[in-house]
Amino acid sequence: MDKMSTGTATKTKQKITAKLDMVPPPKYNVVFLNDNVTSMDFVVAVLMELFEHSPETAADLTMRIHEQGQASVAVLPFEIAESKAVEVTLLARNNNFPLNVKLEPES
Repeated sequence: MDKMSTGTATKTKQKITAKLDMVPPPKYNVVFLNDNVTSMDFVVAVLMELFEHSPETAADLTMRIHEQGQASVAVLPFEIAESKAVEVTLLARNNNFPLNVKLEPES
């Protein structure tokens, strides 16, 4: 009898693990700008509702905005900061307030 080779080959899968150096996304300051029309009560309410500040922190930030002309109210990744800025602006316009928000890279 002839000996036949079975012709089987063993395949091995090589597990590749890629180590990605995850760099956190850059953060941006969400800055509220003072104006002479937007009520302080509205600003406090927005800071509490959209940025989850306590009533005390929201009041302190509102005073800083009023006295210094502007204040950073949050530091967030760009996409979230941009979304919050748009949300604040829409809410302000819907309530007939000219509140402006700008984004600045965290330094």
